[in-house]
Amino acid sequence: MKGSYLPQPAVASTTRSKKLGFLQLLGCFSIGALFFFWDHLASPSYSSLVSSKKNKFQKCAIDTYLATGLEFLKTAERPPLEEYILRRNNLAKALVADEVDAFVVEPGYTFSYYANVTQPQWEVWEPEERPFLMVIQPHELPNGSIVANTSFLVPHFEELRAQLLNMPFPSPISTIIYEEHWNYYTTLRNASIWPSNTPSPILMIDEEMRDFIPRGLATADFTVVGLKGETEAVRQVKTPLEIGILRAVNTGTVEAIRAMRKCIPYGLTENDVAEVLDNTLRAAGMEPFFDIVEFGESAALPHGGYDGTKKLEEGDFVLIDVGAHLFGYSSDVCRTFYPPQFSLEEVDGDGKGKGKRNITQQLEVWDVVLAAQSASVKAMQTNATAASVDIAARDIITQAGYGAQFTHRLGHSLGIKAHESPYLNKGNTGVRLRPGMVFTSEPGVYVLGEFGVRHEDILVVGEEGEEAENISGGFAKSAWEP
Repeated sequence: MKGSYLPQPAVASTTRSKKLGFLQLLGCFSIGALFFFWDHLASPSYSSLVSSKKNKFQKCAIDTYLATGLEFLKTAERPPLEEYILRRNNLAKALVADEVDAFVVEPGYTFSYYANVTQPQWEVWEPEERPFLMVIQPHELPNGSIVANTSFLVPHFEELRAQLLNMPFPSPISTIIYEEHWNYYTTLRNASIWPSNTPSPILMIDEEMRDFIPRGLATADFTVVGLKGETEAVRQVKTPLEIGILRAVNTGTVEAIRAMRKCIPYGLTENDVAEVLDNTLRAAGMEPFFDIVEFGESAALPHGGYDGTKKLEEGDFVLIDVGAHLFGYSSDVCRTFYPPQFSLEEVDGDGKGKGKRNITQQLEVWDVVLAAQSASVKAMQTNATAASVDIAARDIITQAGYGAQFTHRLGHSLGIKAHESPYLNKGNTGVRLRPGMVFTSEPGVYVLGEFGVRHEDILVVGEEGEEAENISGGFAKSAWEP
């Protein structure tokens, strides 16, 4: 009856010990394996493998790009002095047409357009409170022609620095100086540049001017009006030299995408591809300033939003929207394509690839978007409204059943800025196109959770009856020939 208090047989204790030992060993092995694989993934050998793939991709992309001979660069010329004189004189004529006494602008894009100085070149720290203003007035010569007279309102202590900017003028610049304790705007009003019979000079200000400056001008007996009319159109209608630069930088950007596509492997991330594309563009002397690289469902957001770590997989559409600068002018183009190693032979009877992408729908949408772009080109005629060009493309996409997935305007102008006016949207009925205006045509369809397609090219409006000209290296032909 006391047997229950006796020690248990040794064999039972030994069995439990063996089980415990096995579990401990298994646990140690699992932890060790985890550390092994983690170390392997983070090891220099794994990183170097990924780096090697990217390096091979980049070398192939750059070599393929350079093999084109970069012939597109031949149309680009850095703007000479005569170009800036032409622009200011065009502005002077526009001021007369708009019945305005002067155009006033501070350092920024428009200042750069007329005098080749950007805001960072004048104020490397930040835009400051002391106005530095360029004042352009029309002047009639004895023969009746209109030319520009240009003056600069500048702090006295900055006068020499302004002269050292070497702005494109045939003679030393004319300055109106002020001391810091003076009223800047009254100083400008009292300057001798205004005819004595002008009671309240009408100043047209640039759209990018900071608000405190026009408010200050209005207190000094100036009549201030916003940018409009013929004055606004000066930058909108490009000169032949501008079109040459835009042709070069946009064609060069498309050719960089095409070269890179021939080399793109599976497994790299969107960020990897953006880096390689940037370096490819730099090989031609262009400087990239934005990239949107999206694979598969990421491209359903037109301007991105994800972190760029998605890897390229079989069946993914690749959408690339990118911009670069050349001589201060912008490119802005987009292509949607398959990598070269993907073929329709890998698509099953249901129209899906190995990654279960709906390849049939992707290609259908690709064609619809191209047809919409073609319709916009035909509609991009002199005297057409900006709205009508957008509607021409939008109708094609709507008829195909994807109207709700075309979520943005058709396009915009571009030049020294990637986005300039006029804008091609279905509400812009007040703007009529003129010869020499340059626009993007970038229709798109975005199927959330699946994919997105956008084609973007650059077009110049022709003379009456002429079709708009593509200046971005030709349109895409297929998802394998972007």
